[in-house]
Amino acid sequence: MNNAKILIYDGTFNGFLTAVFTCFEEKLYDVEIQQEGNVQNGLFAETQSVYTQEDKAKRVWAGIQKRSSESIKNIYFAFLSEHKAIEALLYHYIQKLMKSKENIVNNYADDCVLKINQLARAVGREKHRMEAFVRFQRTKDLVYFANIEPDFNVLPLISKHFKNRYADQQWVIYDIKRSYGLYYDLETVAIISLDLEEPFTNSIHKNNAFTKEENIYQELWNNYFNSTTIKSRINKKLHTQHVPKRYWKYLSEKKQAS
Repeated sequence: MNNAKILIYDGTFNGFLTAVFTCFEEKLYDVEIQQEGNVQNGLFAETQSVYTQEDKAKRVWAGIQKRSSESIKNIYFAFLSEHKAIEALLYHYIQKLMKSKENIVNNYADDCVLKINQLARAVGREKHRMEAFVRFQRTKDLVYFANIEPDFNVLPLISKHFKNRYADQQWVIYDIKRSYGLYYDLETVAIISLDLEEPFTNSIHKNNAFTKEENIYQELWNNYFNSTTIKSRINKKLHTQHVPKRYWKYLSEKKQAS
């Protein structure tokens, strides 16, 4: 009889794939994959730390792609959802994918497949919203800075979009919820962590981190937006569907007092 085992990984996607490789390699049946820092020990379960190995992660990824290239996006997007039980869901999903003779990607009658697809779509929607709602402000260091607070961990998904769109300027997009960001130095994008005393929000109170010209520009843009808005024709319900209120404090056109 096999003892229950908990595999502990570092929280990265490659770390998760390495843990999946370990499950298949060691033929583990009663197993849980948990992220370090969030480990919940079972009463009779043995714990094992899994160290990220890119070669093993690539082998799992190649195996998934060989079975179903359509599943690649769903698996990665769902992982970034940070759903409480995402490791168990994804491992179950990958097991089904590997065992099934048919493509399971669109088998929505299967609860696991349906849940992964729903999570992937939700992350995809948040990705597009971030690409639309990020507002940069120029700092005194001549770097364009933007805070975001997405529901899901979408920074890895929006990097390419902003690198292509703003290739001629240095910028930082910082996820204040997860305390890390992306920094583009005109050549490459790097992951950074900052010691921020408070988020840089687009409030009506000026922030000393930004240039005087930037504050003037923000004020002009806000005034223009307000002057061209016909208040009698505003459909507030429809507007908040397209631009949820949780994004407003980072939009130049939605300045609020802080």
